Amino acid sequence: MLQQEKVVKRATNLSLSSRTLDMAREMGMNVSQTVDALLTEEVQRQYWARWNTDNKDAIAAYNARIETEGLPLAKYRSFMQGG
Repeated sequence: MLQQEKVVKRATNLSLSSRTLDMAREMGMNVSQTVDALLTEEVQRQYWARWNTDNKDAIAAYNARIETEGLPLAKYRSFMQGG
């Protein structure tokens, strides 16, 4: 995913509820910054939701393999051994 700090910003037009916009301005909120942060969060959420859907067969196959064969290199996991 893109990191927000390194992205060049671009002007856009949005249609927002006038009442909400007025209240946000009265509270001194930076509407552009707030919308940008919330949109970034939603884009990331949808990106990973899509990624999980697109890769669910591979994830299921990997999980099934681990279930039958165990974790690769499990014998080197000293923190899981008793003693």
